[in-house]
Amino acid sequence: MDRIRIRGGNRLNGSIPISGAKNAALPLMIVSLLTPGTLTLSNVPRLADVRLLQRILQNHGIDITVAGKRASQTGMGDVMHLSAKDIVDTTAPYDLVSKMRASFWVLGPLLARCGVAKVSLPGGCAIGTRPVDMHLMAMEKLGAEIAIENGYVLASAKKGLKGAHIVFDKVSVGATHAALMAAVLAEGDTIIENAASEPEIGDVAECLVKMGAKIEGIHTATLRIKGVTSLQGCEHSVIADRIETGTYAMCVGMTGGDVLLQGANANHLGAVIDVMQRAGVDVKVKNDGLRIHRNGAALEPVRVDTEPFPGFPTDCQAQLMAMMTMAHGTSIIRETIFENRFMHVQELARLGSDIHLHGDTAEVRGVKKLTGAPVMATDLRASVSLVIAGLAAEGETMINRVYHLDRGFETLEDKLQACGADVARISG
Repeated sequence: MDRIRIRGGNRLNGSIPISGAKNAALPLMIVSLLTPGTLTLSNVPRLADVRLLQRILQNHGIDITVAGKRASQTGMGDVMHLSAKDIVDTTAPYDLVSKMRASFWVLGPLLARCGVAKVSLPGGCAIGTRPVDMHLMAMEKLGAEIAIENGYVLASAKKGLKGAHIVFDKVSVGATHAALMAAVLAEGDTIIENAASEPEIGDVAECLVKMGAKIEGIHTATLRIKGVTSLQGCEHSVIADRIETGTYAMCVGMTGGDVLLQGANANHLGAVIDVMQRAGVDVKVKNDGLRIHRNGAALEPVRVDTEPFPGFPTDCQAQLMAMMTMAHGTSIIRETIFENRFMHVQELARLGSDIHLHGDTAEVRGVKKLTGAPVMATDLRASVSLVIAGLAAEGETMINRVYHLDRGFETLEDKLQACGADVARISG
């Protein structure tokens, strides 16, 4: 099993190309189920989750071809052609869906196009229960009959889905994706209220419009969809990954240095930029991305609550906590999205951090130094928080179970090495 070794203490200088957003690429791939035409996606990141979803979609009969890139090229996303001319299987089996939660989202498109779906209840990172009740509520509102048997959701809409008024009791990215993808082929009008407004949902909605969907209110909390009878293929480029952008910004904040994050979209990162600036990190918006700079001055502590977009993203919480372990004072970080997303705390403690948990809140007391140690990744974002801490720790940090990293960060060690970090992947 691969490990990543980091020898800390190097400042980061140079540029890092930001890859396509995993959280947009996955639902965009699933959108291909809605049309017999060919969906061509560019700037698709090369990630383990993308490869797994390819297998799941191919199981349904989607023909997928990928125009790859040389291994030495970073920041140049793949071009993927997906053609779902014939859907041969409407079952998404446990052995695939249990490995990645986002694959559950095939439920809506399969129902909309085929009138039936059998999808395993999901798996993914162990960061909370993340129930699918709102997904199923949305499908029932659209006229589907739902049953759960032997760990599978059995859904049918033999007469087709019908437009409906869907109101979510809390903001959910997954449920918004599910309702949107189902509603575009439903008969009549659908209104989705309290919808998630993350940039990745907007990216999916804009792709659907290119395919012939009729959607109003994109990038807002109220989506209005007028159902159409069919969609066609199109070409679409995946947006830049705002979580990867925030992660590398915090790497620079932790180590000091000067790095241009090429292709980053500042409009998707307002809350992250605000927190970085309050912590004493200089962030400048450039024509070709974001420039992150810290000259060695002490990091200032911050108070942050994670929130749905446009608030501070839960997917950057672990990274921020790692950066604050060496701030000059005490930071307060409250996690409001997932109830079990502090598993990185005990691993950061192995490096010498001083973090105290009080329910959904972490009190991070800054220390003068961190010291390298062997640590273990527990989930995708927790694993990269250990990278951030290791970049500043004295001595050597060895991160085990880095397959979590490979799920969401493309060629991470190559990008950091190019900016002067002493980072290496050790195979076996």
